[in-house]
Amino acid sequence: MRRYCIRPATPDDLGAARAVMLDTVYRDFGTGYVPHWHADIIDLAGAYLTPARHVLLVAVDESGSAGTGKGEGTGTGTGVGTVVATAALDSRGPAHPPNPRWLADRYPSGETAQLRRVYVRQDHRRHGLARALVRRLLEFAAADGGYRAVYLHTDPAVAGAEPFWRSLGKAVCDEREEPGGGQGIVHFEIPMT
Repeated sequence: MRRYCIRPATPDDLGAARAVMLDTVYRDFGTGYVPHWHADIIDLAGAYLTPARHVLLVAVDESGSAGTGKGEGTGTGTGVGTVVATAALDSRGPAHPPNPRWLADRYPSGETAQLRRVYVRQDHRRHGLARALVRRLLEFAAADGGYRAVYLHTDPAVAGAEPFWRSLGKAVCDEREEPGGGQGIVHFEIPMT
């Protein structure tokens, strides 16, 4: 039976967390690393560890049965287990452009907790890790006291992503329904409690 520990990332976790994220953008998204979209993945400390209102969580498989995905690190901050999932939160709302102006106005930076990089290695899915990670991010946002909304966007072409987020929140903009289709992504608001 697998045992997972979910906790804030430490500097020792960053290499393994970055590997989970990069594997996801290459394997699941099919885009590969795009600097404009993924710069935070390269500077995880600057994006999530240093700012007080940001956080990066990791899920560590402590059962000794972790997958060995290509490029996977084993840093966990404790020397035991393998990072198999990530989830992050920052205080940046959606930018305009490329997002619709009304969406950027509805979710302004500083007042919006944006969920990012909720990624689980394929062989660790269906164990409740994503849901548990999101729950911890929502607790972090509520404890901060300065966030008035929780926002995220997802690519509906990624298997399972849209149904997962619909189970947790409300779609506020489906760009596939907009004139011209926008970026084709779906924007969600998640209740903080």
